[in-house]
Amino acid sequence: MKNKYESLFEGINTQENKTLLNQIYTQLYIIEGESESVDEEHEVLQMEKTLRKQLLQDIPINCSDIFKNIRAVMAEGVRHTEEKEDKGPEMPKLRTVLTKGIAGIGKTVSVQKFILDWAEGKSNQDVDFMFVLPFRELNLIKDEQYSLHTLLCNFHPEIKDLALRTYDTHKCVFVFDGLDESTIPLNFLECENIFNITTISSVNVLITNLFKGELLSSALIWITSRPAGTSQIPPQYINRLTEIQGFTDAQKEEYFRKRIGDQDQAKKIILHIKRVKSLHIMCHIPVFCWISATVLQKIIKKNNDTEIPKTLTEMYIHFMWTQLHTKNAKYKEKNERDLKTLLESSRTLILKLAELAFKQLMKGNVLFYEEDLRECGIDVTEASVYSGICTEIFREESVLYQTKVYCFVHLSFQEFLAAFYVFQCCVNKDIESLQFFMPQHWGWYRNRSENVLLEDLLEGAVDKALKSQNGHLDLFLRFLLGITLETNQRLLQGLLIQSQNSSKSINKAVQYIKKQIKTESILTEKSNNLFLCLTEIHDQSLSREIQQYLQSDKESQSKLSPGLCSAIAFLMQMSEEVLDEVDLKKFNTSEEGYRRLIPAVYNCRKALLDGYNLTTDCIETLSYTLMSPNYPLRELQLSNNNLKDSELELLCSGLKSCHCKLEILRLPICNLGEKTCENLGSSLQLTNSILRELDLTNNDLHDSGVTLLSAGLKSSHCKLEILSHIGGFSSMNCLFKVMPQHLNQIQVRTLSRPLQSLHFVFLKLSGCLVTGEGCSSLASALSLNPSHLKELDLTYNHPGDSGMKLLSARLEDPLCKLDTLKMEHAGMIRIKAGFKKYACVLTLDPNTTHPHLHMSEGNRKVTWMEEQQSYPDHSERFDGCEQVLCRETVSGRCYWEAEWRGSGESVVAVAYKGINSKGGSADCAFGYNDKSWCLICSNERYIARHNKNHTFLPVLTSRSNRVGVYLDWPSGTLSFYNVSLDTNTLTHLYTFHSTFTEPLYAGFGFWAVSSGTSVRVR
Repeated sequence: MKNKYESLFEGINTQENKTLLNQIYTQLYIIEGESESVDEEHEVLQMEKTLRKQLLQDIPINCSDIFKNIRAVMAEGVRHTEEKEDKGPEMPKLRTVLTKGIAGIGKTVSVQKFILDWAEGKSNQDVDFMFVLPFRELNLIKDEQYSLHTLLCNFHPEIKDLALRTYDTHKCVFVFDGLDESTIPLNFLECENIFNITTISSVNVLITNLFKGELLSSALIWITSRPAGTSQIPPQYINRLTEIQGFTDAQKEEYFRKRIGDQDQAKKIILHIKRVKSLHIMCHIPVFCWISATVLQKIIKKNNDTEIPKTLTEMYIHFMWTQLHTKNAKYKEKNERDLKTLLESSRTLILKLAELAFKQLMKGNVLFYEEDLRECGIDVTEASVYSGICTEIFREESVLYQTKVYCFVHLSFQEFLAAFYVFQCCVNKDIESLQFFMPQHWGWYRNRSENVLLEDLLEGAVDKALKSQNGHLDLFLRFLLGITLETNQRLLQGLLIQSQNSSKSINKAVQYIKKQIKTESILTEKSNNLFLCLTEIHDQSLSREIQQYLQSDKESQSKLSPGLCSAIAFLMQMSEEVLDEVDLKKFNTSEEGYRRLIPAVYNCRKALLDGYNLTTDCIETLSYTLMSPNYPLRELQLSNNNLKDSELELLCSGLKSCHCKLEILRLPICNLGEKTCENLGSSLQLTNSILRELDLTNNDLHDSGVTLLSAGLKSSHCKLEILSHIGGFSSMNCLFKVMPQHLNQIQVRTLSRPLQSLHFVFLKLSGCLVTGEGCSSLASALSLNPSHLKELDLTYNHPGDSGMKLLSARLEDPLCKLDTLKMEHAGMIRIKAGFKKYACVLTLDPNTTHPHLHMSEGNRKVTWMEEQQSYPDHSERFDGCEQVLCRETVSGRCYWEAEWRGSGESVVAVAYKGINSKGGSADCAFGYNDKSWCLICSNERYIARHNKNHTFLPVLTSRSNRVGVYLDWPSGTLSFYNVSLDTNTLTHLYTFHSTFTEPLYAGFGFWAVSSGTSVRVR
């Protein structure tokens, strides 16, 4: 077994391609469980994205430990594994393990490593026998009759004299590689039961009974499969499900360094791969790393003017060259100009292989047989020479393998050749072969020009790829577009009978692809693949459009589609330059569009994601970002997101990572609770925590939550300098371990110690219900121990005269480091809970009231009337738009509520005084200019509008006719909430972000209403 599995053949099975497995083996990322992936995406791209996300919760498993019960423990970002102990409940036996993974991800190599480590005495030494049964070989005898023993003897002749009782007395492992390649029907419901290893039956019955545990119930079974094949085995027969997810970024580099002996060459190749993001994405697949290493090493060795491949198509064309050079040794010593001759000599067979690739791709086959080759006119004796391209599974030592099985070196190479075949058919006007991509009535294409045919082919291929349920045409489309490029046609001279002027067709394809990306309904996965298609043909027009949009300071007049948002996020992720900031408010899009922009945070230093109803997937992306090595994110703002406990726990798992570099975290109005405090507190205690600023404004944490948070704040590892207010001052007292009433000398000292140990430079207690008594406590603490505090923010509290005097005195104390004390906007109203502390009294201004509006209830209610009211002329009166402004300005922090009644649409707004009041143009209407912001309310929906841009808000399952408005003028936020009439709870609707330049006025208006419709200011 050692001799058989110690070597790895990459490409053609020849001595020069023989490499010791242990020399180049790179540990793959294997996880327990399976990823929650999206079926609409090509498995290659799907797995790359899943691999990054899966780092959040999964622990790598060494392939040698595949049958071991392991409990994975995450602590400070370090993996700890504890095997089963003698005491405690017995852990379930792992008899059958199913490992899935995409094509080329390393399933077979993992099996080989598992066996080699056993044979070399490195692992699993309690195992006595290993039997390897690849499904692609079992397929060849699926109609034969065997006993289990004779079947094993056919695969392993050396055990023919083995005593039958040995199977029961010794530990055996069965490895079934490639379930997805199986053509053997496994019928678990109606299969006859077999218990004896000498009973003769069909291969499918033997395998099914092994899997069910009827045969050799003590044996261990390991099955590998591509994702599509795993459903053949009912889950009750699987004890552990694992998934191979390929190389992480670090493992990609490790592979190249091991694979390429010359470290200077390896460094150049790694730099090139990292620079070309579309290639780097593919390199999580070991086979693609091998292809890239093969191609790039040869080009670098030659040190000539050959351009290094920058696209998938270029890489695969060069890879085909290397395989043809290997077959045609006579060309090895000749110059590159002989390549055309080389390709011409191989044209006939390559075209036939391309036809085979296309036909089998359309059938969904990755394995094919002699009859499939003959159907395409391929001589099987000649095909075996091309094992670098078409691998032949053939072993002469057993009559079992007289039938030959073929497959391409990787599914992606089959897709490349299939695309080459389709393009060749287009050039030759072989309409019959292209009908899959053409409209229903395709006969009329016969008389059309080549260019028109190519344009329609590319458009048809885009449509087919978009409609593909599992994304199986995604890479095919990229290759087809890439081959169409004239520079790549020149690389293929000799294979192509004739080339084609394709620039016009490609330009039209570019426009069509951009149109599809900008549609509302396109999935993120499809949008990303179309973006990569543009990269494949070196088109940067969409990238330039996006860059211009990002660099523009003006708000966009047009609304971005979700598909375009996906493209923007994808471009940001692929950018070599780290973005300073991603601010969602700079984008005009829908809620779905905002969510699709979230992945851009992976490549930015500062992310502002306020009030966009982030989903669990969004939080998962953020958490993954925090856990990723070398990510640039340092500041994260998530205010006004109604986050669930599970989502906050997910975010905190990112904060606890040893890779987390976040310095500023802002979570105002995020529905934080006790569980979040516990997670935040534990994250602040970690040695790797570098969080300097934490904003928990307007979250009802209660004393119990703050107590949990305090453990982290008082840790010697806590680096926090700025803590924005938490809740009521009783909670702050809880934090400082001091009672709020009648502080004595000992308790005051207790308060002073945390102020010193916390190392706060800034303490923000704005809107924290602090009274004179609380100010006395703070002043005493600062007097007894000057601490590190430099700035104390007590705005929007009720310190009273005594509190102000006590704290102001600390500013004069030369021993106290406090130099900034903020106590503005004080008063009795500030000791109310929630937004009510910012409540303002508003009255309607009769000088601005439209003639169809009637005021009542002390100018606090406005009603639309069919008959005009009698008002004197005034320069500020609205005479075209049925609107009214309030008398009082709103600035600082203000909160008010409006209750609307009646039909049509009522408008709740804020505006600058300078809004035009004359006429009915957009300059006058709330929300249609840059001087006003509004929420349009009706019985059917809410609409947020500013400067003619509008956002339709999701319909709430439980809603009232009352909205709350919270303005934080200094912060530039204007938020609207649905107010529950029963509980007075607030549900966030929408937040505008703007830089306000002058005081604002509340306003109200009406659209298409009937008489009696009203709005009342509360």
